[in-house]
Amino acid sequence: MGNDISQSEFGAVRGEPVTLYTLRNAHGLEVDAITYGGIIVSLRTPDRNGRLDDIVLGLDTVDDYMERSPHFGAIIGRVANRIGGARFELDGTTYTLARNKGANHLHGGVRGFDKYIWDATPFAEDAAVGVVFTRTSPDGEEGYPGTLDVRVSYTLTDEDALVVDYRATTDRATPVNLTQHSYFNLRGAGDGDVLGHELMLAASAFTPTDEGQIPTGEIRPVAGTPFDFRKPTPIGARIDADDVQLRYAGGYDHNYVLNDRDQEFHTMVPTLAAWVVEREKGRTLEVRTTEPGVQLYTGNGLDGVVGKKGHVYGPRSAFCLETQHFPDSPNQPTFPSIILRPGQVYRSRTVFAFGHQ
Repeated sequence: MGNDISQSEFGAVRGEPVTLYTLRNAHGLEVDAITYGGIIVSLRTPDRNGRLDDIVLGLDTVDDYMERSPHFGAIIGRVANRIGGARFELDGTTYTLARNKGANHLHGGVRGFDKYIWDATPFAEDAAVGVVFTRTSPDGEEGYPGTLDVRVSYTLTDEDALVVDYRATTDRATPVNLTQHSYFNLRGAGDGDVLGHELMLAASAFTPTDEGQIPTGEIRPVAGTPFDFRKPTPIGARIDADDVQLRYAGGYDHNYVLNDRDQEFHTMVPTLAAWVVEREKGRTLEVRTTEPGVQLYTGNGLDGVVGKKGHVYGPRSAFCLETQHFPDSPNQPTFPSIILRPGQVYRSRTVFAFGHQ
């Protein structure tokens, strides 16, 4: 078995065709991604017995993704996560963004990067296959300044890793914070909850929020709190603890401050952010990134979404590990900056490495 890439139709959006690319590596791992939103619609990996299961939540048709997707598997931008009050000030000018989460701005707005058809170019190398997605976000899109040229590539390697590379340039100063929003269940999508998955996060602190889940600006140690995953711990061990932060989010939906990070845009050496194991089937996931933060989300808002093959996704039936700069960074002067200026190049890399034990 060798590397392979193929493509097929996945419907259309407003008359424009949506293409599905299937990436396969030498060990049988398969990734399906579509040009609408750069969405990873399925990801099949073997368990300890060699059985392939799809381990990401998703929907059956592009119409479903357009109508009722909670950002399943998509590229998120121009700015991932929340911006408080849907506004920020940059170089003396106040910019007002689309409000799509109460009074706040979430995941790029009403029509973020996840709701556009991207141009796509497949590629094959000796030990990897992949697809490169590109689009231009025009000046003023969802309220953001500057024309932003974006390139996101998915590379499936023979080392059983999916490498996500981001690149962007702009003609005006603008905030940029891109991420990949796959929902994982290492038992298999639709196969129960993820509370028994054991999680380790390479993070000694997190950024607490107010009731609207906007960071307060504090960087709080995880020691002695339900947010301490420095040692492998079941996701569900403390998810219902009597903690105001957990009550605000209905579980985990928080940004973790990763240890020993180089927070400059130019760094491209991913280091460990997270490790997850599901003991029954034995699958593991390791996440490495160049980003300073990772958002742990436990699918608290899933409310019985009917997904692929009729599976019903309830609360806590998946987890997300969204590598990123911190939420609300444009309004938080002590957080690492996400402002990209003309002449600079935004670069970021995240590696999702799959295995079993």
